[in-house]
Amino acid sequence: MKLLITGGAGFIGSHVVRLFVEKYPEYHIFNLDALTYAGNLENLVDIEQAPNYTFIKGDITDEDFINGLFHSYKFDKVIHLAAESHVDRSIEDPLAFVKTNVMGTMNLLNAFKNLWKADFNDKLFYHISTDEVYGSLGQTGLFTETTSYDPNSPYSASKASSDHFVRAYGETYGMPYVITNCSNNYGQHQFPEKLIPLFINNIIHNRPLPVYGDGNYTRDWLYVKDHAIAIDLVFHEGKNTETYNIGGFNEWKNIDLVRLLCEQMDIELGRVKGSSEQLITYVKDRPGHDLRYAIDASKIKNELGWEPTVTFEQGLAKTIKWYLNNEGWLSNVTTGQYQSYYAKQYN
Repeated sequence: MKLLITGGAGFIGSHVVRLFVEKYPEYHIFNLDALTYAGNLENLVDIEQAPNYTFIKGDITDEDFINGLFHSYKFDKVIHLAAESHVDRSIEDPLAFVKTNVMGTMNLLNAFKNLWKADFNDKLFYHISTDEVYGSLGQTGLFTETTSYDPNSPYSASKASSDHFVRAYGETYGMPYVITNCSNNYGQHQFPEKLIPLFINNIIHNRPLPVYGDGNYTRDWLYVKDHAIAIDLVFHEGKNTETYNIGGFNEWKNIDLVRLLCEQMDIELGRVKGSSEQLITYVKDRPGHDLRYAIDASKIKNELGWEPTVTFEQGLAKTIKWYLNNEGWLSNVTTGQYQSYYAKQYN
């Protein structure tokens, strides 16, 4: 089987690529990534020589390139992770998110449809999305697979649009698909623009920890390796045209999470208890900031038997230790040096 994974050099994508390459030697995994600021081949050095793995540098927004790629390799299945994903960046440059998340997805859908021309036996288009498409919750309630879409940021609007197009292609052309909407991921290899790695890096260097508003925004947190396991399960056992929410059953207010992170970092760095918490700085709130996300992941648990294997405290401890043990990786991505890896490795 020829499996294309888009965005496979990114944070979540690299964990998915590694899992599939190591677990399924009978599959050939093609990793397509544009290697923009968050795509890093250093995330995959341990499997880059695997006989069932091929890296392809390319951009999903390039329609001709994508059509040629599908024509040449004839991918049987696709796991589509490539996306612009940072809300703050979407506020600054919304059109970039439309280009990648909407038009890029459209290019993949069209290429997949045109390649197989309705002969979709044993084919699959698996689209990875986010819980942010559902909008914001109040103090109570959970997002389910039937929650109405109500995106509030350019990022979530672009992901909602791509979700709709995937469903439309399934309905109109009979294309087999599954969609998963996940909560906030954390773990190893995450680019330090997101909260946890950003704050780990700032604590190491005694920099301020910028907390939006009053810090009471609530998110559900999912350890990235648990997410990769869920993706594997949905890919192989998910029902055609179904949506599955993947969450950590793990809600935290931002300020409580930051305080726990500070506490664990003080222990790991041998600092006086409470010293990192002194770095917390409240900053002007993000426009259109959603109050609370919380996922009901009972469907994937009841139908496919998935549930998280790592508690948040365990996952956070693993994450902190990894970043502290890989300060070279952290330094490379914060200085931009990681982008030279492709040139060195692939000439």
